[in-house]
Amino acid sequence: MESRPLRYFVAVAEEHSFTRAAGRLGIVGPALSRAIRNLEAELGVRLFERSTRVVELTGPGEVLLAQARPALDALDAAVRRAVRASAPHRSVLLAVKADADGGLLEDILTAVAAEPDAEPVAVRLCGWREHTRLLRTGEADAALMFRPYDPDGIDAGVVAVEPRMAALPADHALAGASRVRLADLGIGPEEVDERAEHDIGEHGVHDLAQLLALVGLGATTTVLPRSVAARYPRQGVAYVRIEDCPPATLVIAWPERSRSRGVAALVRATTAVAESRGMGAAIRTPR
Repeated sequence: MESRPLRYFVAVAEEHSFTRAAGRLGIVGPALSRAIRNLEAELGVRLFERSTRVVELTGPGEVLLAQARPALDALDAAVRRAVRASAPHRSVLLAVKADADGGLLEDILTAVAAEPDAEPVAVRLCGWREHTRLLRTGEADAALMFRPYDPDGIDAGVVAVEPRMAALPADHALAGASRVRLADLGIGPEEVDERAEHDIGEHGVHDLAQLLALVGLGATTTVLPRSVAARYPRQGVAYVRIEDCPPATLVIAWPERSRSRGVAALVRATTAVAESRGMGAAIRTPR
């Protein structure tokens, strides 16, 4: 089976409309309808319930959609990786969110050059929770990121574990304390992994720098890994260690079943740097 009919099917399923899907795909409506009918005939099942007002998936259609999306993503990723592998100057693309690298990135980039089978590493900056999508789509070969993350199709190893800090206004009653507890902040342990991301969304700001500006103005508080807090000193912000908070866990991740020697060299270099800082943990490298 060719991939094109599946792409057409996914577009209709996501748009709930043949007209909108045709516009998204850049084809005419009759051609799209004909392609979907041919797909249904080939599979011997009805994929959509059609009416003049709505297009809904049938049971078999829902099953196909759940399987088709990752299959198409994997195909696109394979094509991207194959094209990059043919380039005269190959490199490993490492996805990292700015300042969320445990303070290790510069040393990792230096250390990887000394590893056998190493390839040049190019950094792909990304946003919150973008790392695994980039790995699945072949837009990155490895990612350095904090948990949590969606593990589907991803292998990873723990690089470092570090304490979390409360970011408080400098005039906050607890700003001068040596330690605070989550209860002092009104935060539950299940909230800490995505607390900063939640606070950014809740306050309508665009990034961590803007969120910390609000903290300095006394408008809010938040929670950060210690290495991230160290990158954002602010005159109006006090960082205080949270003594009963689950630690932040930094991992290096790569696509499941990766056989890239360049990625393996990057993982080894990351392990060595973390261990040299006293932050290391055993990592299973891609074979």
